[in-house]
Amino acid sequence: MQTELSGQLGIEHAVFGFTPFPAVAAAISRAGGFGVLGAVRYTAPDDLRRDLDWLDAHTGGRPYGLDVVMPAKKVEGVSEADVEAMIPERHRRFVRDTLAAHGVPELADGEASGWRITGWMEQVARTQLDVALDYPIRLLANALGSPPADVVARAHDRDVLVAALAGSARHARKHQEAGIDIVVAQGYEAGGHTGEIATMVLTPEIVDAVDPLPVLAAGGIGSGRQVAAALTLGAQGVWLGSLWLTTTEADLHSSALTRKLLAAGSGDTVRSRALTGKPARQLRTAWTDAWDDPAGPGTLPMPLQGLLVAEALSRIQKYEAEPLLGTPVGQIVGRMTAERGVQEVLDDLTRGFEEAVDRINRIAGRSGPS
Repeated sequence: MQTELSGQLGIEHAVFGFTPFPAVAAAISRAGGFGVLGAVRYTAPDDLRRDLDWLDAHTGGRPYGLDVVMPAKKVEGVSEADVEAMIPERHRRFVRDTLAAHGVPELADGEASGWRITGWMEQVARTQLDVALDYPIRLLANALGSPPADVVARAHDRDVLVAALAGSARHARKHQEAGIDIVVAQGYEAGGHTGEIATMVLTPEIVDAVDPLPVLAAGGIGSGRQVAAALTLGAQGVWLGSLWLTTTEADLHSSALTRKLLAAGSGDTVRSRALTGKPARQLRTAWTDAWDDPAGPGTLPMPLQGLLVAEALSRIQKYEAEPLLGTPVGQIVGRMTAERGVQEVLDDLTRGFEEAVDRINRIAGRSGPS
């Protein structure tokens, strides 16, 4: 599964694996793909530095990258406390009542509420970048549009490629104008923040729109034949996220969540604003149903929603309140039916890719192996 882009990066397979888990990112790179560590949860620079040290020591010299969430437009002088003050009491009460209805205990006095969605704030993302550029990352990806021009320039000065996700050809062209090196065409099927155009339609639209920039296809890809389809559509690789959640190297801190993912079908996800305020595909749960219920207060815009629900999600995860327990995941969850190691997943992808290419060769009247 080699393309011009995989050759440029020196990887064996054009498989880019996004994950919040350093162990998964390292395993993807060691297996011949390209591991990309999600940075949004690292609000403390020392925590990111610690995990990049670990990643550096466990990739076997293979390349890896970092994914940040950095807005293109800067907001001056706004702190997390300022944003928190904008959250209406009605919404806070709704959170309390929903948790109480499901018997979710409070956190202990003084216990940290865990991950807070603050990576959207430019000062946090810039701190992550300051740390990351001390390491030999080969790719900086941004999940929230094109990063600011000075960030692109800093990355290029370090010979780091810059990627950005796009849900439409219009977004992709803006990335190209901003000097982005790689566009990730993220289709409707994908987990997390995603648009409304399916991957099969979106990928060739973006390939044509930004030619000759390389494009990675994302959304609904979890088998070798789907990788082959993406490359046939003009992509130079695939960007996979959901598929790694049930690998043995992943650390979900919740056996109940793993069970839910393994049992879920492709129709068991929903595109909801419950997590961050922007449409994000995730497991459908009693939590998403509550927020999507017209009788409720409705979600707040980003970043208010993420800050509002951060402690609640920590409580749900800690106490494994199963009806409410969920995670961002794509429709490919229906193929995630067993825990497997990252190497096994990569082997399955490459084997399926070869079989798909051989099948097409036979249809085209060509003989012999691909």
